[in-house]
Amino acid sequence: MGLFSGKNEPTPPPAGPAIDPCQGDPAARFLRAALERRDWPTARDFLSSITDRDDHAFYLSICGDVAAVQDWIPRWVAAEPQSTLPRLVQGVHAVYWAWEARGAAYADQTPQSRLQLFFHRVVFADNCLDEVAQRDPHDTTARAFLLNSGIGRQVDITEQGRRFTEVVRRHPHHKWAHGAMQQYLCAKWHGSHEQMFAFARQAARNAPAGSPLHGAIAEAHLEKYVDLGRAGASAGYLEQPEVTAELMAAAERSVLHPAYERRPGWPRLHNTFAFVLHRADQYQEAYRLYQEIGDDHITEHPWDYWNPERPLDYFLTHRQPLYTWMDQQ
Repeated sequence: MGLFSGKNEPTPPPAGPAIDPCQGDPAARFLRAALERRDWPTARDFLSSITDRDDHAFYLSICGDVAAVQDWIPRWVAAEPQSTLPRLVQGVHAVYWAWEARGAAYADQTPQSRLQLFFHRVVFADNCLDEVAQRDPHDTTARAFLLNSGIGRQVDITEQGRRFTEVVRRHPHHKWAHGAMQQYLCAKWHGSHEQMFAFARQAARNAPAGSPLHGAIAEAHLEKYVDLGRAGASAGYLEQPEVTAELMAAAERSVLHPAYERRPGWPRLHNTFAFVLHRADQYQEAYRLYQEIGDDHITEHPWDYWNPERPLDYFLTHRQPLYTWMDQQ
């Protein structure tokens, strides 16, 4: 009997179009259900069975997005002092807990009381994750999430670079770490468009064909597009020939490449490429990705950039005209 047997079977996927916090992954649903019912032994056994470092970071991100974990995980930290896993779950969840307090608005639009609570929680997350990293020299997941807490703690570029190096010297193509480091370098956080693109292009140059790290290019253009939109200047950006060419090259080296493997968490990259290629008028490729996303693999990102409260509505409204157009061809 396996982990998914009997009463421990994963919950079914949502019926109809929906944003699934588990990204269509049955194992993630199984883990999330265990955490929601506060079944630490089942969650612990599952997480302990994950050996792939990128998969491990993905499943820890699932832990981070479950409500009320902070209410009960300290009991397991105390009960299992020799294990770093309960502290890791506590730290990763605290990263999400911090951003929950902050909200999705930019800092200049966020009340000071929210920012203070955010900082208090992100310091707690940073301390938990740092403890795991200090105790486990082989760890990559805590070190990767230290990049997220580093964004919130506003560590300087030298410290953030050190944190990134600590991950990639253990796993050079760590997907989560690259994504978090690129976010740090965004203009909306602690960098600039130039720094962000330099990092994304270097990551893509170093990545093999089929690697999700080529998606760093799509994320960089998306971030610039959103930033330009704040000033009402995004129109036509993604349709520029040089931008479109770079996006297509990145897609052909990642989600459209024969060597690309749909590892846990793959839908987020598909959703990002579907958006940018659609807006870049690359309709055939965007349609292919929309079909692969279907109704079961819709992610909150990037659609929440335009409708934070109802990202699913934005996705469906955005996708339908392309489906209609393709049906008429």
